[in-house]
Amino acid sequence: MNITDSYNFTRRVSRSVTVGGVRIGGGADIAVQSMTTAKTADIAAVSAQIRELAAAGCDIVRVAVPDIASAQAIADIKRETNIPIVADIHFDHNLAIAAIRAGVDKIRINPGNIGDAERVRAVADAARERGVPIRVGVNGGSLTREMVAKHGGATPDAIVESALEHVELLESLDFRDIVVAVKSSDVRTTIES
Repeated sequence: MNITDSYNFTRRVSRSVTVGGVRIGGGADIAVQSMTTAKTADIAAVSAQIRELAAAGCDIVRVAVPDIASAQAIADIKRETNIPIVADIHFDHNLAIAAIRAGVDKIRINPGNIGDAERVRAVADAARERGVPIRVGVNGGSLTREMVAKHGGATPDAIVESALEHVELLESLDFRDIVVAVKSSDVRTTIES
């Protein structure tokens, strides 16, 4: 028996968000997204990987942005490629803002590790100004101690509550172009989330 056999998958109604020229949500076809493995600051290597992914049918590509050189490289990478780029940001809101200024098509953040509400506001303001959606990414390993304690572990309820808190924060900042992604190292927890 396949793990998905016990689940009924019905697409829920959602808002449509445009990432570059690719529409996601709102009944759009499912877009294939992958991630590069080369260091993003290595423009030639990342651009080559993105072209390979696009040739294989990838619609959107995510790149890691661990430092300012990676954020700034996005402008050159976009000139070398032709599919939307997502900047994967951890911890430093300034990297998100730099990636937005470099022309990235979507930001992936976990608002819980970006810092206080003012830092999240700065990212949301920059993203709104440029029409860049924000992907709220929550995984079982990134939950706060309080959330894990409240739910007795990295449960589906803990993951969903964390994601909803992050969405509510962005909405309170008048930001609505939100994509939600939840995951766990446990497949069943991911599906239930």
